[in-house]
Amino acid sequence: MNMGKKIPPRTSETSPEILMLGFLCIKGTDSINEKVSVLDRFGLADADIATICNCAIQSVRNARQHNAKKSKT
Repeated sequence: MNMGKKIPPRTSETSPEILMLGFLCIKGTDSINEKVSVLDRFGLADADIATICNCAIQSVRNARQHNAKKSKT
């Protein structure tokens, strides 16, 4: 085991331009549910959406589940 080597943090494979576009698209929205709904159209990963919304990945998943329940009723 190499105890001296540090593993670099994992970075997103999504380009910074896509993340900026996503940020600009949600600028006028208020709730996390609306933000996730808009960003899901881009096909972004949960981690990327969490980065854009400045929230936890689980919050993105919860918002997506809430939106799915809301559309069924």
